[in-house]
Amino acid sequence: MIHFCQRLEADECQQLPTLQLWLSMDERVRSRQRVTLSDGSEAGLFLPRGTVLKEGDILKAETGELAKVCAKAENLSVVSSSDPLLLARACYHLGNRHVPLQITQGQCCYLHDHVLDEMIKGLGLTVSYRQDKFQPEAGAYGGSAQGHNHGHNHAHAHDHSHGHAHDHSHGHYHGHGHDHSHEH
Repeated sequence: MIHFCQRLEADECQQLPTLQLWLSMDERVRSRQRVTLSDGSEAGLFLPRGTVLKEGDILKAETGELAKVCAKAENLSVVSSSDPLLLARACYHLGNRHVPLQITQGQCCYLHDHVLDEMIKGLGLTVSYRQDKFQPEAGAYGGSAQGHNHGHNHAHAHDHSHGHAHDHSHGHYHGHGHDHSHEH
C-alpha cells in the first residue's frame, strides 16, 4: 500500500501527478485514513495532524508517487440573494452555528442540512440545492473549515449552548485574538 505523508502546493511540484484522489470535505480534513486512488489501488494518508486538503493539492508518497487531490461533488444547500444585507444576515447566523460556508458573489453554500434550510427560509431567503464541489472558507486564522477547535481542554463546569445569556470568557488567552464572549 502507498503511504502519502506530504502535501505539496501545485506550484511546488516538478512533475504532473498520474493519480487522482477524490475526497469529500469531511475526508479532506482527516489526516489519517485509508483511501482509494483513481487507479483502484488503496493508499494510506499519514499527514500532519490539522492538515486540511484542498482541490489541486498534490500528495507525495514515501516512495515518490504523486496524487492530485480532487473535491467530490456533495449535496449542497445554496442561499442566493441580490440583497447583500440579507445574505450577510444568513452568513452571520450560519457562522454563529460554526457551519462551514463557501461564499461567492451573491450566494453562500453549506453541506445540505434541512434544519439549517428551515432557519434560512425563516430569515426570508430561498434555498436551492445542487450537487457540486464544496470548498468552504478556511477561516480567519487559516485553520480547518470544519468548525471551531482550539486544541486544548476547557475544564469548567458550564456547557456551551447558546440559548442563554452568560459570558463564555474563560480568563485565559486562546492565542488567536478573541475570546468566547457572545452577546445574546
